[in-house]
Amino acid sequence: MNYGICPLSIVPMRLEPSDAGEMVNQVLYGEHFKVLEIRKKWSRIRLAHDKYEGWIDNKQYKEITEEDYFAADERTPVLATDLLQMATSSDNHVLSIPLGAQLANLDLTGDQYEGNTISEKRDKSAFVNTALLYLKSPYLWGGRTPFGIDCSGFTQMVYRLNGHALFRDASQQAAQGEPLSFIEECEPGDLAFFDNEEGRIVHVGIMLQDNHIIHAHGEVRIDRIDHTGIYNAERRTHTHKLRVIKKVV
Repeated sequence: MNYGICPLSIVPMRLEPSDAGEMVNQVLYGEHFKVLEIRKKWSRIRLAHDKYEGWIDNKQYKEITEEDYFAADERTPVLATDLLQMATSSDNHVLSIPLGAQLANLDLTGDQYEGNTISEKRDKSAFVNTALLYLKSPYLWGGRTPFGIDCSGFTQMVYRLNGHALFRDASQQAAQGEPLSFIEECEPGDLAFFDNEEGRIVHVGIMLQDNHIIHAHGEVRIDRIDHTGIYNAERRTHTHKLRVIKKVV
C-alpha cells in the first residue's frame, strides 16, 4: 500500500484515469490519502477523511510514508477559514490555499502558512455563517471550493469547517442523521434532500430560517422551500422535489 498528500491548491479527482475524464471530486491542499492503484500516469486513491475514491495525476501528489499517513489520521483537522490565502514553500514559492484546505499536515508538505484557521467542533448555530461564505459561488460538478462547488460538496464543506463529517455525495449524506416528520421541525443547519422522478436522491441543501434554503444550483443561492420542494421566485416554479429533511447534528 502506498500513501500520499496533496501539495497543490486543488487537484481534480476523475472518474476515469484520463485528463478528459469526468471530474467527480477535488482533493484540497493538505488532504492525505491511500494510493490503491498506480498506473503510468494516474493513481486511484481513497481520501482519508471521507473514503471517497477516484483517479488523480501522478504529478499532482506527494508520496508520504505509512507512518506519516496514520499520524495524519490521528490529528485534529485544522482548516483554512480565509476564502483565499497564501502559503510559502521551503524554496520560497507562493501557493494559493483555498477555504477548507487541511493545514494540520504542514510538516508533510513543508510549507508555511499564517492565515486564519479553525480546529474546534462548533454547534449548528455556526453553520449558516459558514454557508454564506460560499454565496454566489458558481456551480461546478465535483467542486469543493468557493471557485466552483456542487450541492453535496457545499454541504460537506460547511459541515467539515464546523468539525462535523459528511460523506461526499448527496445520496450518501441522505443515509446520515435522523429524519424529521415536518418542515416546521427543522432548524437552521439541518439538511434537506431532494429526489428525481425515479426516486433517487440528486440534490441537497442547508436549511435557513423562515422556510428558506441555501444550496448550489447554478450558483450557491438562497431560495424558499415548502412541503413540495424548492421554489425559485425568479422562475416562478419549483425546481427540486423535497424528499426528506434530516437532523445530522
